[in-house]
Amino acid sequence: MRQPEVRNESRLVVKPCACLHWSDMPDKPVSPIHALSSSRREVWELFDFLADVQFWVKNRHGVYLWVSRGFLMNYSLDERNQVVGSTDFDLSPAHLANQYQQDDERVLAGERIINRVELVGRFDHTAVWSHTTKLPLHDKAGQINGSVGITHSAPTANIQPDSAEAALAKVIAFIHQHYHEPVENTRLAALAGSSLRAFERRFSRTIHMTPQQYLRRLRVRLACRTLVSTRQALAEIALHHGFCDQSHFTREFHRETGLTPRDYRTRYTT
Repeated sequence: MRQPEVRNESRLVVKPCACLHWSDMPDKPVSPIHALSSSRREVWELFDFLADVQFWVKNRHGVYLWVSRGFLMNYSLDERNQVVGSTDFDLSPAHLANQYQQDDERVLAGERIINRVELVGRFDHTAVWSHTTKLPLHDKAGQINGSVGITHSAPTANIQPDSAEAALAKVIAFIHQHYHEPVENTRLAALAGSSLRAFERRFSRTIHMTPQQYLRRLRVRLACRTLVSTRQALAEIALHHGFCDQSHFTREFHRETGLTPRDYRTRYTT
């Protein structure tokens, strides 16, 4: 069965090819760059000559195995080894990293995200409108074993304030900025310049979940980071991430992860 795509036509289109086959690529290599075959490195190094294009390869755990020179420039870095072995949470603000992680999950499930208009973070904590494509990578057995992506900045003139893509991106950015507050669909629809029904329908068709499901997942994912990186009390984490109280937090967290916040902290805190 053909996998779903998120498509927005653009001048730069990335298509899968045999050179992106990576069955011999280690899942968690000790030295990822040196583990790659020379022929694969030579192909991927071609992207270094496109300064305004960011190209990357990740394994199934969201760990970077390769990035282009344009990617390094976007984060004001000099060497690939400064990125390889890292995740988005090491490079980007939590709200953007969470969006990238959710994308990875969709791609690892077989979805292809094609030329989507979105905001991409930079080293100076600003974000620019960009066209992004993300594809799954398969091993020789046909199993998805990672993802590959490319993004390039979109000319401001091509992003119309009333375009559907820009409107939805504006809504996503708003949710990420206000996830700790009550966020009503009516407010999001107004922000998108659309009727409530049309907005909810488009959001679900594009993001593959309702706005409130997206908001709940975002809150839970950001709470996960706080749980393992701090010793903050569960009641405080609940309030700081938009939940009514600890009981509400526990219920929604368990719905998303299958674990209670306390069990999650115990399992993943080193």
